[in-house]
Amino acid sequence: MLSAQEILVSVGTFSSHDLLLFEEKVLRKIVKKNDVVLGQGEICQSVYFILSGSFVQFLSDYETEKIIDLHLPNEWMFNHPSLIGQIPSGTTIKAFEDAEVIELSLINLHELIARSQSFLSLGRVFDQAHHRTYLFDNALSPVQKYNYIKNAKPLIVQVFPVKMIASYLKITPETLSRVRANY
Repeated sequence: MLSAQEILVSVGTFSSHDLLLFEEKVLRKIVKKNDVVLGQGEICQSVYFILSGSFVQFLSDYETEKIIDLHLPNEWMFNHPSLIGQIPSGTTIKAFEDAEVIELSLINLHELIARSQSFLSLGRVFDQAHHRTYLFDNALSPVQKYNYIKNAKPLIVQVFPVKMIASYLKITPETLSRVRANY
């Protein structure tokens, strides 16, 4: 099990007192496969750190699911527009497999910041949209997209099926299969 220090190492430096405060304010949760942690239309009130398992964030029109993000262990997960703007989420976040997460509510995040300025560095968590921005704001070929996710999130190709990865990359499963065949 990861310690608070191991969870927070990527966002800043925290004193032992800060780490105890963090432990007080987070909840460890077990999430079963297909459980929804954020439903489309709900307002995102928490960020989650994935200890184990994986999650899929998708947009559904009740006929198809368009993959928005694929989440793996040791990363923070939330719906950025909903959390920041406190507006209904346009996506659903669902467990792809049994998982364990640490949940930090927005209210508890604000309490942590009020008690220690060190927690302002948790703002780095909210800048994670850069992976998607890079993927989709640049005119990348399917090979470049695949190479990028293999470098940024190497476990994606081991955890998720081709169809989901292709949807995430906005390419057809056939194209992705051809790209992967060249490896």
